Amino acid sequence: MTGYATAAREFPFGMLSVELRSVNHRYLDIQFRLPDDLRAVEPALRELVSEHVRRGKVECRVSFSAAPGTHRMLTLNEDLMLRLEELELKIRTMLAGAGQLTVADVLRWPGMLATDPLPLEELQAACRELLAAVLREFNATRGREGDKLKALLLDRAAGMEQRIAETAPRIPQVVDAYRERLAARLREALGGGEDERIRQEVAVFAAKIDVDEEISRLTAHVSELKQALANGGAVGKKLDFLMQELNREANTLASKSVDLAVTRAALELKLLIEQMREQIQNIE
Repeated sequence: MTGYATAAREFPFGMLSVELRSVNHRYLDIQFRLPDDLRAVEPALRELVSEHVRRGKVECRVSFSAAPGTHRMLTLNEDLMLRLEELELKIRTMLAGAGQLTVADVLRWPGMLATDPLPLEELQAACRELLAAVLREFNATRGREGDKLKALLLDRAAGMEQRIAETAPRIPQVVDAYRERLAARLREALGGGEDERIRQEVAVFAAKIDVDEEISRLTAHVSELKQALANGGAVGKKLDFLMQELNREANTLASKSVDLAVTRAALELKLLIEQMREQIQNIE
């Protein structure tokens, strides 16, 4: 389910902000974007997100910007510089053509310059507090979206119940009409004899087109869908499963149908199921 929330906190030395956004995804996929100085707090933040979000592709972005006019002091690593000088002299002694290190080369050397450390413990604690606040707003936003999706799904479920209610009374009539047509054709093909064989063949084929069980299962699955929506919580995976079962029964109903109205109803059911399936991908 999509969602977005952000929060920030100002310190004398800079501004810390936490941003959380998500898009639809079948599973939970959390990605973090943090400054190197705050990388150590990632496991705690990941655990916090996992406690509140069950599904979706989630991106958590933490950023820190220094306050205007503040400058972190640079300190030269003198021990590293002396060691680098020893190595340079040794190399130039062994290789006559070796060039001399410039000041810029030395300053760019990894670890040569260090800055005054940030108050990391304070910033890490603030990260956790800000993320907790962001998650509250984030889930409130997703909750409002979830209410809209629930209403949409209940509307489609009502549409399915209507199609089923219109179709179910037709089934005995359809089976009887098919039985009569088939018996007439068999009598014509067999010259009017072998009544027992005709009855057996008619019974076999009539059983094949009887969709009472499919209608009953469709009704039960729609009822379970409504109950899951009423219960609330993280029902996305359960609804995924119900969509598979509903689609299976609708396919069987269409394949066994020998009546235009039943076939049309089966296709309309499949359309409603597909509309629900698309939206259920958004539900946690």
